[in-house]
Amino acid sequence: MAQFDLPVEQLREYRSFEREPADFDDRWRGTLQAARRHDPVISSHPFDNALAAVDCWDVRFAGFAGEPVAGWFSRPAGVPLAAELPVVVEYLGYGRGRGLAHERLLWTAAGCAHLLVDSRGQGGHYGSGGDTPDSGPVPPSAPGVVTRGILDHENHYYRRLLTDAARAVDAARALPGTDAGAVIVAGNSQGGLLSLAAAGLVPDVAACLTSAPFLCHPARALQITEAAPWEELVQYLSVYRDAEAVVMRTLSYVDGVALARRALAPAHFATGLRDTVCPPSTVFAAFNAYGEHSDTNVSRRIEIYPFNHHEGGDAVNTRRQLDWLAGLGLTPALPAPLVFT
Repeated sequence: MAQFDLPVEQLREYRSFEREPADFDDRWRGTLQAARRHDPVISSHPFDNALAAVDCWDVRFAGFAGEPVAGWFSRPAGVPLAAELPVVVEYLGYGRGRGLAHERLLWTAAGCAHLLVDSRGQGGHYGSGGDTPDSGPVPPSAPGVVTRGILDHENHYYRRLLTDAARAVDAARALPGTDAGAVIVAGNSQGGLLSLAAAGLVPDVAACLTSAPFLCHPARALQITEAAPWEELVQYLSVYRDAEAVVMRTLSYVDGVALARRALAPAHFATGLRDTVCPPSTVFAAFNAYGEHSDTNVSRRIEIYPFNHHEGGDAVNTRRQLDWLAGLGLTPALPAPLVFT
């Protein structure tokens, strides 16, 4: 795919033209207040991940309406729980579940604690599966989860998933051996949306890593792409031809741009200019809006990969994230490397 979106010069100035619902904050405040009536951590059991260098716990935390959400909580092996480490709360891409306990080792290898959050009702598209059911009502919808409950924000799937994302931060702070003041939220694609949601709904997180965030500026995305998962919305609206206004209103409550406006934490974005899944103009719409509800200048940067699609910067971007976090003082200091003679 050639570059298909706006030139970079225009992207740097691009703003969303979508309006937020007047009751955006009230609705989310009520949703989180209801969820927070439940203690954040439901259970946490040591788990044998067959790894000598990583300690692991199988966690259930209270997500939307107190419903249990699965997660893997990991720490570098041998580090006492009395040592409070920065904790990375990581969210997953569309269709993926938390998988197996030994799969994601980057953040523990960097010296951090790590909470990998399952995505309710997902896990059957790729990876190694998931463990969290989605208990919400399921009226007629297109395959996938984007259109599940799409005619009413109260019943929409992403209301539940975004609440889970915010509650994962609460759970990370309640787990042993974590520094409650050094919670980093991170994710790519759908996970990028969830990290923006966590930063916007829990604005005192320490940092936000969001790559190619999904569901930003949906009106723009639906104008220029039919790549999955946007194709689910196209398919749904091709059948329910009179539902567009209602669907767009529901999406306005989970628009990553609106959530980004409310964030206060330093943020590291990334986009590939050939990405049809999360088009760069939608990512820049969130980036350019990030932190604008704050009275102070919120730190943010964006990495641009002109020749990449949805994979963006991949491992190169990961290294840039690590270096950026180190510059913020949010990753533990590393010992000097051994020198072989």
